[in-house]
Amino acid sequence: MKISARNALEGTVENVEIGAVMASVKINIENPGVITAVITKESVEKLGIKKGDNVSAIIKSTEVMVGKD
Repeated sequence: MKISARNALEGTVENVEIGAVMASVKINIENPGVITAVITKESVEKLGIKKGDNVSAIIKSTEVMVGKD
């Protein structure tokens, strides 16, 4: 699979929680750790995402926010 995004992190699905419309997919990335993606239930089903799958977390963003107390 070729994509234009440069921020692709390889990892293993640690957990999938499927709701009525959305799903939460926890991906264990060696570094920085676990990240969570919230995607549609339909996407999880269409891709057949399940615990233990090797996946790519592809991050494409035009904005980064930084906060400080």
